[in-house]
Amino acid sequence: MKHMRVSLTVAALSIIFAGPLAFAKAPEPAPTGTTTPTPATPASSEPSDGSKVEKWTKKEWNNAVKEWAQDKAKWADCREQSKARKLSGRKSWSFLYRCMTE
Repeated sequence: MKHMRVSLTVAALSIIFAGPLAFAKAPEPAPTGTTTPTPATPASSEPSDGSKVEKWTKKEWNNAVKEWAQDKAKWADCREQSKARKLSGRKSWSFLYRCMTE
């Protein structure tokens, strides 16, 4: 009789504790052949390079200009485009940066 009571207690406890786990639904595997869509633009909160240039110091800008001026033809063309758009000061910096790094 004692053996029967212990067996029933063990069975009841296993149902109580293991029951929810036994009936839990296993996660379904992802279907093959499908891909998740990727965002068209990065979701970072960092500003673009063009807007970073507007925050450069004069020293940083002058160093970049020295490097870019070595390519005389491209530098002259980019400066002409900047003048045609009537850009000046730091607003021209981002344009010239994009023009020279493309």
